[in-house]
Amino acid sequence: MAQAPACVLVIFGASGDLARRKLIPAVYDLAREGLLHERTLVVGVARTALDNDSFRAVCREGAASFSRGRSVDPALWDLLAPRIHYVTTDYGSADDFSRLDDMIRSLVGRCGGADNRLYYLSTPPAAFAPIIRNIGKLLADRGAAQDQVPWQRVIIEKPFGYDAPSARALNDLLHAYFPEESVFRIDHYLGKETVQNLMVLRFANSIFEPIWNYKYIDHVQITVAETLGVGDRGGYYDQSGALRDMVQNHIFQLMALVAMEPPAALDAQSIRDEKVKVFRSIRPVHPQQAERYFVRGQYGAGEAAGVRTAGYLKEKGVATGSVTETFVAAKIFIDNWRWSGTPFYLRTGKFLPRKISEVVVRFRSPPQTLFQKQCESPVYPNDLVIRVQPDEGLSWRLNGKVPGGQLNIKPVAMDFLYRTTFNVEPPDAYERLILDGMLGDQTLFIRGDEAEAAWAVIDPVEKGWARAKTPPQEYAPGTWGPKKANDLIELDGRRWMHSGDEAQPIIACAL
Repeated sequence: MAQAPACVLVIFGASGDLARRKLIPAVYDLAREGLLHERTLVVGVARTALDNDSFRAVCREGAASFSRGRSVDPALWDLLAPRIHYVTTDYGSADDFSRLDDMIRSLVGRCGGADNRLYYLSTPPAAFAPIIRNIGKLLADRGAAQDQVPWQRVIIEKPFGYDAPSARALNDLLHAYFPEESVFRIDHYLGKETVQNLMVLRFANSIFEPIWNYKYIDHVQITVAETLGVGDRGGYYDQSGALRDMVQNHIFQLMALVAMEPPAALDAQSIRDEKVKVFRSIRPVHPQQAERYFVRGQYGAGEAAGVRTAGYLKEKGVATGSVTETFVAAKIFIDNWRWSGTPFYLRTGKFLPRKISEVVVRFRSPPQTLFQKQCESPVYPNDLVIRVQPDEGLSWRLNGKVPGGQLNIKPVAMDFLYRTTFNVEPPDAYERLILDGMLGDQTLFIRGDEAEAAWAVIDPVEKGWARAKTPPQEYAPGTWGPKKANDLIELDGRRWMHSGDEAQPIIACAL
């Protein structure tokens, strides 16, 4: 990887949990890897009253607890700490932003760096608009041209809008001050090694591309499961729900990379062009069809993973009688030549049995002519399991003969794990994404029309749920969601698969 140019990383919301657990540790790891320019500055901005020393102490604790090595090299920290600064700022105050701008210019002048700026908006969505407007005012006052050096870029955390109109309005606001080439909409899943490996898996291996279509693939499953509830985020989550919080971004991004056509080149525009085509090819789900193709659930009282809950409706910040879903399962069709008639089953939820994020590509069953008379049951189909977390890697599930005189068939796995194959821990997603933002590489970020196209799929479902006025089906913590989620796939003659399940039984066949 190329070293990033000297710049100023301005983190709005720097006193928050994301900055402490992810952003600052990522900056430290970049410095440890020699990828952070020695004159790069970090300026934390938030409403919380802190001084430089207090903020540096918070950053050091975050780096020690959450960096890849889970430790801090004192010599490296002594070099990095003087470049970390903090400014208490009211996001709506133009005067505060003017003082922030003056301070940054002074710091750059003293260190002899460059006044390139990467603004990172790690704040609640309500703060996006005032921050963007005040940054835009600074650019206008300075007469800054976006196609000149120093450059000005902005990274925005999800959620990017609440629906298609709000996403479009946010795009319009950004484009009033920044060209699209300077806007980086972040989805941290795209920074994960396994997700990046999807394109290599598909397009650098000739055994997969010829069979990556409806003729050989029966269906695709994508699961993003969490073992905990909403915790202290009940107020935020109740305004969002699983469909907006997880499906529209994380799961749809995984689906797009699985389903996309080969790009013309490995550049940001070519890759994102193909992802947009996937979203625009999704078969529309009209509001009256929402409950047929999308299942929603809400966890009730119970215990899972040692955590007891009185149920979602009793969580702090959740409105009385809320119908916000904590679980979603969906069946989606991509109406193009490659995926004609192939269902994509998606699911995500809180308080599920295991924390996993994975894609399962299930291939069609082999012809049973050789085995249908001798075997007690059909031979299992092959699965390609792409595990995003935990234990990032791939598992290719085949059928093999059990040693011995009997013709017994058993599914076996050929596994590839990043940790054991390369003897390194994969870089954290934010480490890669912050570096790409500094380098100006948008490949792993979401384009404006891409975000709007994804919302266009989700909005009719939300409207359908609102019209139906049917509450989400309750499910017990520690289970895989409501019964309707199983019906969604089992009535099609299929079943959900989870990596790490008990081994499949041996199929006994008579010789």
